[in-house]
Amino acid sequence: MNKIVLINISGGDRPGLTSSLAETLAGYQARILDIGQAVVHETLALAMLIQVPSNEEFTPLKNDLIVKAHDLELKIKFTPVSEESFNHWVRSQGKFRFVISAIGRTITSQQLASISAAISAHAFNIDRIERLSGRLSLTGRVENANACIELEISGEKDASTGLRATLMDLTHRFEIDIAFQRESIYRRNRRLVAFDMDSTLIQAEVIDELAKLHGVGEQVSAITSAAMRGELDFKQSLTRRVGLLRGLPSPRLQGLLHSIPLADGAERLISTLKLLGYKTAILSGGFNFFGKHLQARLGIDYVFANDLEIANDELTGRLASEIVDGKKKAELLQSIAQRENISLDQVVAVGDGANDLPMLNMAGMGIAFHAKPLVRESANHAVSHLGLDSILYLLGVRDRDLDRAEFRSGSMG
Repeated sequence: MNKIVLINISGGDRPGLTSSLAETLAGYQARILDIGQAVVHETLALAMLIQVPSNEEFTPLKNDLIVKAHDLELKIKFTPVSEESFNHWVRSQGKFRFVISAIGRTITSQQLASISAAISAHAFNIDRIERLSGRLSLTGRVENANACIELEISGEKDASTGLRATLMDLTHRFEIDIAFQRESIYRRNRRLVAFDMDSTLIQAEVIDELAKLHGVGEQVSAITSAAMRGELDFKQSLTRRVGLLRGLPSPRLQGLLHSIPLADGAERLISTLKLLGYKTAILSGGFNFFGKHLQARLGIDYVFANDLEIANDELTGRLASEIVDGKKKAELLQSIAQRENISLDQVVAVGDGANDLPMLNMAGMGIAFHAKPLVRESANHAVSHLGLDSILYLLGVRDRDLDRAEFRSGSMG
């Protein structure tokens, strides 16, 4: 009869530990049924589920492993596993699986306690926890450093709706963002990221800045705010706002190109996406003159926005192109994905306004970035406390991955 044993090993980490233990197992023809290893603060935690062949005795193997662990200064524990228990474990591989990403300036024990309690309350189990952010020192903490932990969970039933709502409540209690994703083949294989521009890639609404130049700032800003909150039809609101710009000298548009700053983390995010081979797009209800400027600066692949009509070096107060509203953004997103032969499940869309919701809902991952309450509550994911580059964590990118990539890139230059 085959013997199944769970082996737990812990102790100070150093090279060669796993290979030494595996060599001992190999001497008895042991089969590895499951294995998991983690290192926290240079301390190893290794678990192996093994099967000892029927023609081998477990006691000699156990004794050899105890001696080996002693020589390596490790603690070792053995737990017999019944065939019934093993078969139940095999059948459970069809569980509902999700990934939770907690992102903030810091992750506290209180936050972790609340998140893990919510997971348990909705009948999910935590299978894995990993830190994606870089290491922080106790003193000399890096300014604006991020903290992110990723939890992989599973459950017999899909109680994701209730858990998602509970986690959303926690984001309001704590100054953190909590993303909740279904684990799938697409989660770490996104290929296209589409951005709104105004108040997403950049820190202002271009039309508001143009209005200030023309002395109609308060009037236009009031209409902009109502449109972003979803209180006004976007096409009508844009037409009204552009109309107020009539007579603005067109050369003044160029003055805005270097006066509106990028969103925090925008350059790091875009450069990383390019490094990883992603396609990028700007789908904006703003204006092409600024979108094309960002395209040249950041290397964006696609830009679709509105054109201001100009006559005699002045804005006419009309648009010279079809308005890019929420519906059009979704259509453009789908068109780009089809052109690039990319599944919508592999698409990420990022925006802050009500007119972004159609594309956020169409994408495999829709992210409300520093968004209005209506958008935050309607989108599947929200980032409200950190910069745009924190989106990399939602793609499963770890800081140490980027450190290695940047090192290789620098050494090749």
